[in-house]
Amino acid sequence: MIAAAAKQIEEIGFEALSLRDLAASLGVSRAAPYRHFADRRELLAAIAADGFRHLQSAALAAIAKNRMPSARLAAGARAYLAFAARRPQLFRLMFVSHLLTADDPRDPSLVQVANSFHQRFEALIAETCAARDQKTIKAAALTFWSILHGFALLRMGKRLMPFMIGPLTEADLREAVIDAATAIPFSIRSKKARSKAT
Repeated sequence: MIAAAAKQIEEIGFEALSLRDLAASLGVSRAAPYRHFADRRELLAAIAADGFRHLQSAALAAIAKNRMPSARLAAGARAYLAFAARRPQLFRLMFVSHLLTADDPRDPSLVQVANSFHQRFEALIAETCAARDQKTIKAAALTFWSILHGFALLRMGKRLMPFMIGPLTEADLREAVIDAATAIPFSIRSKKARSKAT
């Protein structure tokens, strides 16, 4: 059911997912989904959690092929952007929906897997950070993620117009974004280091 729903949201968007239509597409009764999920939100949370697991697995596999911290970070960034391009609606469900930000009680398993993904990502940033204090690492991680995430959403929303791209190929643009993002951990200095410099 999760796999079928994940496939369906790539076609119609997670906002339009209907448990009734999903049941019909699977040839089961309308009540069948409710044997596994209390409601639509619970199903979406399960899909998002599964997405985080797939993204983390892909990123870890890419990172494991490299030894140098900078190459590992770039590999993780490529895996993140590749996932966003390959599964745009699942990416939106994971990072744009209100599943992790709503005031309603959040799904514990989704929170756990999302937090695990972020912690692994932050640890990867720490490998390349110029300074190892928590403030610097967190500033670098959030800045790095903002660059990748912003590019992924711009590309997904078809906001990158031909006149903006000019002679750049898709690979040129992607690598330029990754180069800019991976330079962040090396360039962000701690407050103490900045004070010494001035």
